[in-house]
Amino acid sequence: MKLAADRLLGIVLTGLAAFIAVQALRLNVPISYDPVGPKAFPLGLAILLAMLSLVLVFKPGEDGQWPHRALTLKILLVLGVMLIYALLFTRLGFIITTLMTVAMLARIFDASWNRALITGVVMSVGSFFLFTDALGISLPGGYWLETWF
Repeated sequence: MKLAADRLLGIVLTGLAAFIAVQALRLNVPISYDPVGPKAFPLGLAILLAMLSLVLVFKPGEDGQWPHRALTLKILLVLGVMLIYALLFTRLGFIITTLMTVAMLARIFDASWNRALITGVVMSVGSFFLFTDALGISLPGGYWLETWF
């Protein structure tokens, strides 16, 4: 049964990779300061996803057990947190949404509130400066910052 599930998942993920590649090829930025352009990163991820999903199609794993209920709940919570992150990213900005997401993910995997919040602050502020200063990538500040600045 798991062999069929692995192959089916591999086929679905290959389709997703093709969809991502088509959408990436449609990206057109009239002014770009980057010689590679905005297409390279999503295309690279689509190719990687296609290669890994084809492994599932042609070489599925051995039959195994489904994860127990607690792990399934954690996986669903992680998916929910990531969906909320994507929905709030531009509204609240990178720092706030990343802080909340990292803190919630840490809490899902049993970190204390103090450690979760410290990790969220360090990762959100650190990665913000890494992206903006070191890599020159602009990130959304959020609509709430527009009223202050």
